[in-house]
Amino acid sequence: MAVSTPPPRRAPRQAEAERNDRALLQAAREVLAIDGAHATVAAIAARAGVGIGSLYRRYRTKEELFQQLSTLSLRHSAEAAERGLAAEDPWEGLSRYVTACIEFGQGSLAPVAGTIEVTDDMRALARTADKRLGALVARAHQAGVLRPEVTPVDISLLIEQLARSPVVDQLRQQGREGLLPAATEARKRIITIALNGLRAGNGDPLPGEPPTDQLFTERWR
Repeated sequence: MAVSTPPPRRAPRQAEAERNDRALLQAAREVLAIDGAHATVAAIAARAGVGIGSLYRRYRTKEELFQQLSTLSLRHSAEAAERGLAAEDPWEGLSRYVTACIEFGQGSLAPVAGTIEVTDDMRALARTADKRLGALVARAHQAGVLRPEVTPVDISLLIEQLARSPVVDQLRQQGREGLLPAATEARKRIITIALNGLRAGNGDPLPGEPPTDQLFTERWR
């Protein structure tokens, strides 16, 4: 009788390094949401509960840390759009995408635009995410459930604005865990209010011309 070989266990140091990396990335996202581009390495390390030396062993510079965070954020956006396209109902698919991106804190990276070099991975993921978002919007338009004047850039700007609301992160940083459920529910209400404003047949005509892709992307160049 053949005996299966158990998978090799990760070395304790490797497991610890992976935990530290996850903690650093989460801390960087939370500190950025509050401090913006002024977020310091010291604040990120302190938030993650690791020493600055541990941070620099994983990321040689703050720019490298922010590049990795941007890569993960873009990958999350692309995956969220893919899940949205898998939904049978066009409105449900778009709603799931918007909600997932806001709850992930997609807009927290906006302050670093123009301060870091855009990597090839970031460009490739951005193209994929943009293509899938375009498909989500086109499908919702074809189904007649999305206001006809709303563009993919409108959706991206809306996500950025709502995701940068720091209430949840501020309460978590202050250790006020008792208020987190109420803050999370409040954020869900705001998301629903915003989504209802995107529905076809709602509200006054949108002002001005639709924003261009350049408006959203030029600051990263």
